[in-house]
Formats: sequence, C-alpha cells, structure tokens
Amino acid sequence: MRVLRFIAAAILCVVTQAARADDTEPAWRASALAMVPAGFVAGTAYRTDGSTGYLAVYPATSNDPKTPASVFAARQALVVKLMPDATRAVSAELKPRTGPDPDNDDTDFAKLHADLAAKRATLPDGTEPCDLGAWSIDKDPDGLNVRAEPSVKARVLGTLLPPYRLRLGGAENTPDGGWLTEFRIIGFKDGWFLIEGAKPPGKDYEDDKRYPRSAPKPYAGRGWVASNKVGAAYANGATRMGGLFQAPFVDATWMPAQRELGGAIDTDGGPKRLLACSGLWGLVESHDGVRGWWRALCSNQVTNCS
Repeated sequence: MRVLRFIAAAILCVVTQAARADDTEPAWRASALAMVPAGFVAGTAYRTDGSTGYLAVYPATSNDPKTPASVFAARQALVVKLMPDATRAVSAELKPRTGPDPDNDDTDFAKLHADLAAKRATLPDGTEPCDLGAWSIDKDPDGLNVRAEPSVKARVLGTLLPPYRLRLGGAENTPDGGWLTEFRIIGFKDGWFLIEGAKPPGKDYEDDKRYPRSAPKPYAGRGWVASNKVGAAYANGATRMGGLFQAPFVDATWMPAQRELGGAIDTDGGPKRLLACSGLWGLVESHDGVRGWWRALCSNQVTNCS
C-alpha cells in the first residue's frame, strides 16, 4: 500500500515538476536576495500576490549531516514588499510559512509524510522518521554490526552479511562484487540509521528453488547501523533530475550534480555517500562532491528504480 500511495503521488506531480524546472524567476527575486537574513539560503520565489512576493528560504545548515533539515519541521518564508509594478523588492521580513504551496508537489506528498510523522511515537526518542530502501556496503568479513542504540558502545544485536558470492554451478546471477544485504531505513539519529527487514543477500534475484537453505541469514530485526556503512540507489521521487536540493523540499535551491561515470545524476546509479534522511528524502553526497537532498532511494541491485 505504501508503494501504491507513493506512485500515485509521483504521477500527480511529475508533469508539474518538469514545468517548474523551466520556470523563469519573477523579476523581483534578484533584488530580494540581498534581503535574505544571514544563516539562510534562498530557494524558489513561489508566489506573487499583487505587491507582495514570497521567497522560500531554508537554514544554511540544511544539508550539513551534523544538523540536517527535517521535512517535518515548521518552515519560514521571506515575505517581500514590492514596488507597485512588482519588479523590485522594497523590504522583506522573515515569517512562519503556514503550509505547502498549492502549486508544488509538497502538497501531494504531505499525506505520505503525515503517515510517517504519526509513527514517530513508535521510534526511539529523538529519531527522525524515514522510509528508504538501502543496503550494507561494509566489506568486513565479520559483517556489519547492528546495535541496540546509535552508538559504537551499544550492544550488538546481530550482523548484516558482507557481499555474498552465491555459487550455483553457473546458473546464478551473482554480480562480480557479490550480492549486498538490503533493508529498509526507518529512522535517523546522530549519524546512525535505524533499520529493519534485512533480507538474505541476492535471494530476491536468484531462483528461489535453488537458493541454498544453508545460505547465511542477516539479522532482520530493528536496530542501528552507522551511516558510513550504508549505500543506496537513486529512485524516481518525481522531482527535478540532474541535481540535489539544498533542503528536503522541492522549492529549496537546486544544485547540479554528477554521476560516478559522468553525466547528470538520475535513476541510474547512486550517490557516493548516504549521510542522513528525513521522511522520503535522503541527504547524500554525489560523486562530484555536491551535498544535498534527493527524494526516494531504493535498494534494487539488478535494474534502476525509475
């Protein structure tokens, strides 16, 4: 059901996002940039009502993994007083933003994020709710420790397997590097991901009747893993392709970013690093060093998640 709701929201907004990527900024935005308070970054000028303009702004630390933004947090906007012809800014004031703008797809995804927010009470205190697919990139032959708390000193509950090289006499589909252990990310806190539902590596991609019953099994319960041991693939989150957002909102400033082998990022491949998450968004670092937010990550190892 979660997947169906996500697909429905994506279909509703994909055309809108394609159009918005080509939108021209209103004339008043350029003069309003000088009025953005210190510590904030300007995003889209998302509305003009007569002699008043509205500019999306987000904390400059929104894409810092030590202080990542939250899609659930209250937002602010720069409310700009304009000249009578609405071409230049006269003054501006930072004010609370009352809700999603009806012209962008934050409205379409609001229900999905509301469902995640409602689950906050079921997560450990201070955990940011997330919903992303991911895998372990830890090559330690002893496996990746899954801990009871987000700390290297916490009790180890179990392990996730290192890359697994299945051998079925040539009938296997195992990639050269081995199958990775996949799981769902359901939360984030202080550089750690809260995960659950880890699957035996490669089981979803091999012949189920021939997959060895003796194959090692990962710890499948809930627990914490260090963020620097986790990877994922870009999925189609129905946002603008080719770059990352400075905050986990589609009206945040957008930054071009590159794939590992060159070319603008899309649903082929994944980020260099997965740093944090909030709701359906992942804070990532691209292979050319751009740090920002991408909506929707998956763990499919045989095709892209378009």
